[in-house]
Amino acid sequence: MAKRLTIQKWGNRLAVRIPAKVARAARLSEGQPVVVIAQEAVVTIKPVGEPKLTLAQKLVRFDPKKHGGELMATRRGGEVSY
Repeated sequence: MAKRLTIQKWGNRLAVRIPAKVARAARLSEGQPVVVIAQEAVVTIKPVGEPKLTLAQKLVRFDPKKHGGELMATRRGGEVSY
């Protein structure tokens, strides 16, 4: 997918806004770590690792059986608190 965009100045930096349709096609999401590679006159953006999840996304993935139920024990000093 190709989309013609305009480089804009944001503060002291140059930036391009990635349209939602292009981001979806590239499987990019807000909070997704990326690496930007500049080689001659070509700039490439590649996703790296997993995107940061929103609280809603974390709650969807939460498995009480895997994570010990609703309460999670924490250790402080020699005590366990719930």
